[in-house]
Amino acid sequence: MKNFLGPEFAAQIESVKRLNKIVSTDSTESVPDSKRMLLFLGLFIAGILILAGRLFTINILQGSHFRNLALSNKTRESKITAPRGIIYDRNRIPLVRNVPAYTASNDKTTTLEEITREYIYPELAAHVLGFTGQVSQTELADLNKLGQKNLNSIYQPGITIGKTGVEKSFDLYLRGIDGKELAEVDAVGKRVRTLGRLEPVAGQNITLNLDINLTQVAAAAMQGRKGAVLASVPSSGDILLLYSSPSFDPNRFIADQNVAEILARPDQPMFNRVVGGQYPPGSTFKILLALAGLETGKISAEYQVEDTGVLTVGKFSFANWYFTQYGKREAVMDIVSALKRSNDIFFYKAGEAIGINNLAQWIEKAGVLTKFGIDIEGEAAGIMPSPDWLKKEKGQEWYLGNTYHVAIGQGDLLATPLQVNAWTNLIASGGKLCRPLIARSKNKELGIKNEDCKDLGIKKENIDLVREGMRQACQPGGTGWPLFEFRIKNQELRIDGIDFFETKVATGSAENWVRIPVACKTGTAEYGNPKGNTHAWFTAFAPINNPQISVTVLVEEGGEGSSVAAPIAKKILEEWFRR
Repeated sequence: MKNFLGPEFAAQIESVKRLNKIVSTDSTESVPDSKRMLLFLGLFIAGILILAGRLFTINILQGSHFRNLALSNKTRESKITAPRGIIYDRNRIPLVRNVPAYTASNDKTTTLEEITREYIYPELAAHVLGFTGQVSQTELADLNKLGQKNLNSIYQPGITIGKTGVEKSFDLYLRGIDGKELAEVDAVGKRVRTLGRLEPVAGQNITLNLDINLTQVAAAAMQGRKGAVLASVPSSGDILLLYSSPSFDPNRFIADQNVAEILARPDQPMFNRVVGGQYPPGSTFKILLALAGLETGKISAEYQVEDTGVLTVGKFSFANWYFTQYGKREAVMDIVSALKRSNDIFFYKAGEAIGINNLAQWIEKAGVLTKFGIDIEGEAAGIMPSPDWLKKEKGQEWYLGNTYHVAIGQGDLLATPLQVNAWTNLIASGGKLCRPLIARSKNKELGIKNEDCKDLGIKKENIDLVREGMRQACQPGGTGWPLFEFRIKNQELRIDGIDFFETKVATGSAENWVRIPVACKTGTAEYGNPKGNTHAWFTAFAPINNPQISVTVLVEEGGEGSSVAAPIAKKILEEWFRR
């Protein structure tokens, strides 16, 4: 094509074309850079928003939290454990003490960390006092359900509470209220100064009815044998002595020292046999059967039974212990002589005359086999069998032989040592059934009533008959031979010819002793042992007319009550009246 515009213009045209090409090329290559610019701008704006949001959260929403964290770098709050109340026996002998535990701090100084319990008579009072430990989640939930005043402010996670015994029953009174201390510290945690202090409130002291000296005597007399020893005041139910053997050292639970070994022992040292052990009561039940027969009118003071040595019912024979051991029979027995000699033939026939349903109804009404509400945990009820009970529990029919067994405290009949002691007190107190109490009634703030008893309305003449039978059981010719002519050397006892009598140990002796009449009942209870082993029982009170003390002893697999359990009871009575 012919260029008619001239060479200059043509050169300009070419320059424009080259410029357009360059511009076109740069435009297509600049598109990705624009996108990156937009992306960068978007990220920048998003970052600003996130930062602003975080600053808002930190300063506005979480400002208080972070201010507290900053403050905590300068201050430390520590708990000041409140001392638990001290537990005393009836003679104001302390049974427990509080022991401070210290820990070394960063500046090599020692700081009080905790106050722990130390039990002064560990195995003697373990089942009474119990022990303390850190509260569990389950326990905390249960405690907070009680709804007691200010409970939530007292029971908090991590606190120490009573786990068993008096420590548990009266924990709310014993534990007090912990205090707090606020201190300033430096960057390495070294204490600089105290900023504030809230003093702890110590727990309340508690005095028990328990006599620790009697407990020492009981433990020594038991000689490590399994069983239970209990002593109380008949007129009030105050527990003077409660000892379950074998026992354990509660201090090991405080220090967490080989606790698993205690829990794994086959002789169950933590089991409180006094309040929770259910045993056939043997002939100690004859006290109740005699009283039930008299009260229901089925037997009377004139009721008599001839001792034939053996009763035969169908294919079964029911012998008297005297006939079994010595092949001898005794004379015609009435209620007093039958209690004196613990004659089985009399009580077989008396049980038959009363009738098992009448007996069961009287026992239930009297409440002698129920839980009495002792102020420590673990109490068990007894079992009074009847035709309905046997059908329901074992699907079996009731026969006359079942009645015979129950009448002498055997068969399916079960009672705790606490219950045997209570029906001993029923005779000693003239017909009162008292709630057994470990904490003294003087602790008014504990809400304990003085002599929390109820009168069962038993006729005085019936009480007197049973009391006389028990008196003769502890006189020559009776079964409680270790307590025959029981005497003690104590010139401070007032000779009155009623409860305390002047006597001499031997002819020509210059030393005057005091004779104290004792009412008692022996018991030797079979429990299905293939070797024929028996539990040994003995229960007694003294003096007879104005009883000060009752004692009940059970020795598991011990043998005869008169030979094994009675000497233990005698040592306790000697200790009591000697002082």
